[in-house]
Amino acid sequence: MSGTQIYKVYIKADAQRIWEAITSPEWNSRYGYRGATELDLRPGGAVVGRSNPGMIAAGAPEIGVDGEVLEAEAPYRLVQTFRMLMDPGTAAEGFTKLTYELKEGKGGVTSLTVTHELTDAPNLARVLAGEFEDMGAGGGWAWVLSDLKSLLETGHAFDDE
Repeated sequence: MSGTQIYKVYIKADAQRIWEAITSPEWNSRYGYRGATELDLRPGGAVVGRSNPGMIAAGAPEIGVDGEVLEAEAPYRLVQTFRMLMDPGTAAEGFTKLTYELKEGKGGVTSLTVTHELTDAPNLARVLAGEFEDMGAGGGWAWVLSDLKSLLETGHAFDDE
């Protein structure tokens, strides 16, 4: 399960709009796990992913993910490190490498490819593959990207009322 996980989704939106949804806390708090992620979009800049209120109420730390920006080429490429702090097992695995690549295509459709290098991070790999979805841990990257697509194309995320 550890190694590299690659996910690709096609979204009817331009690259700039998807970039903003990934990098802006006002957007990235509206889909997926609903915790705002703040990114300092320059090499060496901090990545701070906050837990959502429900996670915090259940005992999660305020900061659920941290990392560092390695590359940022708006709106086409973002490379960062990623460490999940939600439990001691994933935190102890240390930092992994996460890459977002956007490529605009025909008809206003952009492909978003997420590559997460998870060598030596088997616990995190299982979480991000969605193995704990039935236990309330969400569906990992596939679920996050599907929710992002839904939000951008319809204006509604999965958990919107």
